[in-house]
Amino acid sequence: MIKFFRQIRKKLLSENRFIKYLIYAIGEIVLVVIGILIALSINNYNERQKNQAKEQLILKQLRSEYTRNLRQLNEKILMRNQGLVACNILLDQIDNPQSFNVNEFYKSVWQIMRDPTFDPIENDIIGSEKLRLIQNQKLVELLSNWSSEVFQVQELELQYQKYRTETIVPCITRLGVLRNVNHALWKDGYTPTEALDKKYNYKFSIEPTQKKLDLDKVINDVELEGIVSMVITFNQMTNMQSQSLRERIKKMIEIIENEIDKE
Repeated sequence: MIKFFRQIRKKLLSENRFIKYLIYAIGEIVLVVIGILIALSINNYNERQKNQAKEQLILKQLRSEYTRNLRQLNEKILMRNQGLVACNILLDQIDNPQSFNVNEFYKSVWQIMRDPTFDPIENDIIGSEKLRLIQNQKLVELLSNWSSEVFQVQELELQYQKYRTETIVPCITRLGVLRNVNHALWKDGYTPTEALDKKYNYKFSIEPTQKKLDLDKVINDVELEGIVSMVITFNQMTNMQSQSLRERIKKMIEIIENEIDKE
């Protein structure tokens, strides 16, 4: 082909047909430019196809991760709600000693000693080249804000961890009911809310204490009453933040599903 064009140029020049040669040369340049543009267009198309394929893989990975994050967050919200129910039972028994139920009391004490913490799956999307492959800007915004929003929940959880370690456990230990609390927990079987395999009902034999306990003195303990009220506040505040985070996750999953459906 190149040889063919070269022969045409030589013929035009030998015949001293400069204008026709000029027109021909311009035409040849136009053809070259068109060829380059077509090549670039094909290359860009192939690159877009590759990027779209990579984006789909990233979106499917995110869908899996945030679906698991949502499942875990729902679990933590449930645990705190169970703690709130336990707190109401304890306050009712403190305020109405005549309705005192020993087994319910011990199981409720266990609930306020639990420590639900949200530990989401961390990905390497933010701050990496992968983020630029995501076309949906709303999703990019949600992903970019994710870490700071998780931190707001975890900050409250850390405060509760500190309060639990420094105040709740020492108080329950001082009241002398820990052995009985664990006896009540396991005697009829127990499946932790956060258990990886929830089909099992675990039973252990922990005999109650042989020492004499003054449960009237226990339920009239002013520190215990204050602790129960603080547990309510901690759980309510953390669940308020968790519910907001939950809506963010649901929105992300919705956007991701729509973007995957475009495939």
